[in-house]
Amino acid sequence: MTTTATIQTLDTPDGAFTLLADDAGRVLASGWTDDADRIVGRLRPADRPATVRGIPAHETDAAAAVVAYYEGETGAIDRIPVLQHGTTMQRAGWEALRRIAPGRPLTYAEFAAELGSPHAVRAAASICARNAPALFVPCHRVLRTGGALGGFAWGLEVKQSLLAREAGVTRSA
Repeated sequence: MTTTATIQTLDTPDGAFTLLADDAGRVLASGWTDDADRIVGRLRPADRPATVRGIPAHETDAAAAVVAYYEGETGAIDRIPVLQHGTTMQRAGWEALRRIAPGRPLTYAEFAAELGSPHAVRAAASICARNAPALFVPCHRVLRTGGALGGFAWGLEVKQSLLAREAGVTRSA
């Protein structure tokens, strides 16, 4: 368990984005909200930091990576360490999500096959649903068979925007 963590919120084209990081700079949880409790709530109770202190936006490498991502450097998020606690399969799944290239989303079935369990589509979807550091572990890059968006904790509009951005298409203002 991380004893202390910092939380910060920055503005993005997709709305407020809040990230929670430990003192080593590893992102524990993040998402498109300005509700700090919602971000901390993405973690299992045993994994929540005892103390969370707010810091101004743009004071961490993780915040700088979010800014760079939205400026077109989609690989910036890949350089930021994350820390997630889960089963062996979940941890393998979260690592596999980080290997999905921007602009090349997989279906849940393809993601399950990538994990070595081609028939475990529901398990693959569960790995995505339990992903706490959204964007840094890009679960938004997994789609339903046929290309439908499927679910996303932060809303389908955000998921579509991220996928369009990564495909080289920007959303008009």
